[in-house]
Amino acid sequence: MGERGFQEIANMQWRIETDTAIGHGDGEHAPDTPSSYTSTTSISSSILDYRQLHGRTYQNSKTGEYWAPNDQKQNEGLDLIHNALLMLLDNRLSFIPIDGCIGPERVLDVGTGTGIWAMDFGDQYPTSKVIGTDLSPIQPSWVPPNVEFILDDCTLNWVWPENHFDFIHLRSLYGSIPDWRALYNKVFSHLKPGGWIQSIEMEIRIKSDHVDFPADHIFNRWADMTYEAGEKMGRTFTICQGQNIRNHLQEIGFVDIVEQKTKAPLHGWPSDPKLREAGQLFQIAFDESLNGFGMYLFTQVLGWTREEVDVLISEMREESRKKANCHWFEV
Repeated sequence: MGERGFQEIANMQWRIETDTAIGHGDGEHAPDTPSSYTSTTSISSSILDYRQLHGRTYQNSKTGEYWAPNDQKQNEGLDLIHNALLMLLDNRLSFIPIDGCIGPERVLDVGTGTGIWAMDFGDQYPTSKVIGTDLSPIQPSWVPPNVEFILDDCTLNWVWPENHFDFIHLRSLYGSIPDWRALYNKVFSHLKPGGWIQSIEMEIRIKSDHVDFPADHIFNRWADMTYEAGEKMGRTFTICQGQNIRNHLQEIGFVDIVEQKTKAPLHGWPSDPKLREAGQLFQIAFDESLNGFGMYLFTQVLGWTREEVDVLISEMREESRKKANCHWFEV
């Protein structure tokens, strides 16, 4: 089998400069245009029979229950994170070699979520055929003519032949994959020789270069509880730690591996205007999504009561809003 390349967007190590105005007391996607977009096909109403939990909706899966909500509140947070990531990554949707405006012919976006990355990529490269897959049909009904969304569980057998795609994109699949090596094996098999994978994952633990958070700080307790829930589900949240992804890809046979690790600021504390704006977006998305990040994991997996989790979420929200923490997470 021919060689495949790999791009993992994670972190160029640097120290983010803080805004000098910070004191220690400081505590969507553009509307679719029907004339140039096409409507996706209708789906069975049984697919929309979501599980209800504490006022949120969740998608059922053949391979297990998915931990994150699929409702409008969570989806708005996902789109904010997408836009913040673009700011963080120099407005680049991909880091693979692309010659001019001619994109890769066949593109697969695994776990597409709201579909915003797939639609943006399809807009930017109109000659590419982009397929986005997800467990939930939460994507818009109007999409670029070269973009298609399919309901699919990436942990099951894939419907496409081997050596089919030129570029496969994965992002934010932490906590949803029982066997990352098996998933990357599927990617390798379904890429054409010379094709590319880009895998972007985020770290749960929040850190700071300016504040030392003790072990019992809410940032560390939240991360440890999330890791514990992931281990109990058999779906780790620690895939981006160390060189986990790189090691999997090397063992499978990917070559030309480029790994970058980036500090994503939370809040508007950086002195750099672009990082400050990205941090503000990340903070809004974080604030919007905290309930969705924690409620299922902590009640259904760890056995906490809703009232206990509500208190934990309030504590996390209060601490994350403190600009003087100068906090960040790794991408």
